[in-house]
Amino acid sequence: MERTPAVYIVTNTLHGTLYTGVTSNLPGRIYQHRNGSFRGFTAEHGCKRLVWFEVHHSMEEAIVREKRIKRWLRDWKYALIEAENPSWRDLAEDFGFEPLLRTPGAEKR
Repeated sequence: MERTPAVYIVTNTLHGTLYTGVTSNLPGRIYQHRNGSFRGFTAEHGCKRLVWFEVHHSMEEAIVREKRIKRWLRDWKYALIEAENPSWRDLAEDFGFEPLLRTPGAEKR
């Protein structure tokens, strides 16, 4: 199985709780987030919607990028997401995942 290092951001709703992570198998990790396969921050906050990701050449490069983004201000993360995904569309659908139901109160800030 080919590994593709990636940094990603998932959220629970438009401008909601954000989680920045790193993985070598983005579709597999999204599956885990959607099914609550492990406990933790994303499961507690319902972060299942993939709104941004970036592929890297090496896992080391991806980890450095993830750590930088995690230190960013929230507004900077919003700008990163909205530069490529202004509607906060669930990008997991591009990997064949079923659409998630819209969360009440998901209107733009």
